[in-house]
Amino acid sequence: MSKDLHSTIKVGIVQFMAYPSTIAGEGPILETISKIAKDDFFGAIEVTRINDAEIRKQVASVLEQSRMTVGFGCQPVQLMGKLNLNSFDSQERGHAITVIKDLLPQAHELGAKKLAVLSGPDPGVEKRASAIDLLVESLIDICKVASEKYGIDVVMEVFDRDIDKKCLIGSTADAVKVSEAVRRTCPNFGLMIDLSHLPLKGETAIQSLTLAKDHLVHVHIGNCVLNDNSNPAFGDQHPRFGFPGGEVDVQELTEFLRVLRNIGYLNDDGDLKVVAFEVKPTPGEDSDLIVANAKRTLREAWAKV
Repeated sequence: MSKDLHSTIKVGIVQFMAYPSTIAGEGPILETISKIAKDDFFGAIEVTRINDAEIRKQVASVLEQSRMTVGFGCQPVQLMGKLNLNSFDSQERGHAITVIKDLLPQAHELGAKKLAVLSGPDPGVEKRASAIDLLVESLIDICKVASEKYGIDVVMEVFDRDIDKKCLIGSTADAVKVSEAVRRTCPNFGLMIDLSHLPLKGETAIQSLTLAKDHLVHVHIGNCVLNDNSNPAFGDQHPRFGFPGGEVDVQELTEFLRVLRNIGYLNDDGDLKVVAFEVKPTPGEDSDLIVANAKRTLREAWAKV
């Protein structure tokens, strides 16, 4: 396999996490997306809702000019709006489905080929199986519209069940079961594994990626703090690589990339798969420095793969 990073990986970044002042669809969206688009280190970008129609039009033009691969993240909308795709309340679940469907035109306008979602809260062991059935129904509903009207794939990100987000789909095994069920009807569905979530789930890279390999369509890399709940970055906060008390640095990223290569997600066939940074500055830190940190860390890890 080539040792050249960009001959093997399409490096991406979650824009709204690196520049969190934009996460609600306001703020310096055009400026930060343009900054990323002008940096040819990146071949992919993930954006979220943009509330201003004119700004959205300008961003769409920037992304089209850049030739970047674009993904659209519904996660901030779901989390801030407490939208539950596996709710036992049919009205609440229907509302969550509708909001996500209503974001598909934005995603399409911005040139996104994938739309990312997450499951709702875990209702506990006794109700978990029923909640998973409802989640599958919701995902099939969304996938059908995404495919038939917009040609967009739907990706479910796997979060934690016990520490921070406490999602229904907080294990790779359950994620694969959901994907198998959805794909029987909708082939435009797959899974996203995030390196920063693995310590929170108590899973290793080889466990999670090997299990998910036939369903894996997108990857995030980042860091988390697990063992000190007094740390300001405790939980699913995506601090920079090397953050004090963090679980992921060069060694862990190297192993994760090595497993991605071994399962065939990364290869030399010319079909570059996205591996995207999800990193966020903690209070007092500079977003541009955090992005530079991520790029340096990836270069160092890749040299060791």
